[in-house]
Amino acid sequence: MAQSTRETERKYAASAADDTSWLPDLTGVDGVASVVDRGTDDLDAVYYDTVDLRLAGTSATLRRRTGGADAGWHLKLPLSGDSREEVRAPLSDTVPDDLRDLVISRTRDAELLPVVRLRTRRHRLELVGAGGGALAELSIDAVEAASLLAGATRASWTELEVELAEDADPKLLRAVDKVLRKAGVERESAPSKLARALEETAVGAPRLPDARAEEVVEGSAGDLVLRYLEQQVRTLVDLDPAVRRNLPDSVHGMRVACRRLRSVLRSYRSVLDREATDPVREELTWLAGELGGERDHEVLEKRIGSGVDALPRELVLGPVTARLQAWHVTKDSEARTRTQDALASSRYVSLLDSLADLVARPPLRRKAARKPKAVLAKAVLKEYDRFAGRVRTALEASPGEERDRALHQARKAAKKARYATEPARASLGRPAGRLGKRVKAVQKVLGDHQDSVVARDELRRMAVAAGAVGEASFTWGLLYGREQAVAGELQRELPGVWARACDPSLRKALKV
Repeated sequence: MAQSTRETERKYAASAADDTSWLPDLTGVDGVASVVDRGTDDLDAVYYDTVDLRLAGTSATLRRRTGGADAGWHLKLPLSGDSREEVRAPLSDTVPDDLRDLVISRTRDAELLPVVRLRTRRHRLELVGAGGGALAELSIDAVEAASLLAGATRASWTELEVELAEDADPKLLRAVDKVLRKAGVERESAPSKLARALEETAVGAPRLPDARAEEVVEGSAGDLVLRYLEQQVRTLVDLDPAVRRNLPDSVHGMRVACRRLRSVLRSYRSVLDREATDPVREELTWLAGELGGERDHEVLEKRIGSGVDALPRELVLGPVTARLQAWHVTKDSEARTRTQDALASSRYVSLLDSLADLVARPPLRRKAARKPKAVLAKAVLKEYDRFAGRVRTALEASPGEERDRALHQARKAAKKARYATEPARASLGRPAGRLGKRVKAVQKVLGDHQDSVVARDELRRMAVAAGAVGEASFTWGLLYGREQAVAGELQRELPGVWARACDPSLRKALKV
């Protein structure tokens, strides 16, 4: 079973591994009471990647390492700042299935093969606090790298790693960095040993994949739209391992990335050819739908559960909590299975291939090369006008199911309008940001209303099921009535929020 830890470290150029006289004294730096020599280890690591280095191209590494206290398989995934997540699995001869699954969004099922071997002589120094606990480890590594690809070449260097102990304060890393820099110890330019090894043993090895399509004109409308698309594709890829491990908010994040991608491909058809992007949009709709069951149930369970918890005990009649728990377990299991099946499917891998191809070889239209302001403003205003029409229709609809459906359509249009402003902000500035903020406020009211509609439907089903077996349905009916009151209040709130979003000055500020 794979285990996960958070790794926070910085790398520096080093003079020598065995002689530490070049290191400044770190005693007294931000709580460091002493520096203890922990001896040396001999490490032997083989790094795995695809032939075109898809892991390295997305700042991930996968290695099989022997020697030291943590021998085994290590998958490192990027986090923010100086941190990475390290997922470990026991030592074995082949890539563990758990880790292979966690890199599918990056490899897209391409074969993993050995690309680099690193032999490292590691001299370890430990920064110890006043209470005797470890605060950080300094590793001075003498590295010998050998390419395992065609043209096998070698390289060697020495580097210093400063890694925080678990739960250590990140400000220690900054304090140590300040002392090292003052002593003339410079940061290592390569983000990882693998990146440096690939760079220095480059003869015969494939080049890291380009992040941007070369034909895109910098600063153009196409450039801004593609930057946004790249960001959302990267978000989807990065969230895949978290979704597979059922980490909090990961399904929601991936679903939102799907929606953003789908919406922007629709909004910016003047920039990207819809003949190429519409099939991708259809597949994003499919993936968002498969993820939706799990996320929707999560929101619904929290809403209904909070409603039950807020009731006085004398108003909770019958086995309400037990029925709610049984419902949650069943629905959650069904939704989780649906999500996992989607990520295990060839259809999902094909979608990942399509997204990678879209970014690498975008189907640019003529307007993509134009200056961005006019092109992006027109797209934003088109979505905004469609959204405005949907809101007006909803406000004029008859109360009841007709208005509920119209409000739901307005909510979906609000999301598209808001997402359309996001890639435009770099060019249109504050007016696009202000419009997006006002639309988001309307979207929130509409979203809360739709959640109430869905909750009422589920509460009605629970009341019917409870009554069918002779249980009291009073509590379910009470919760239904409260949700109905909430929906009514939101409908009364909507015109005021909408009045701010349809301020003519917002639209005027976007006209170019």
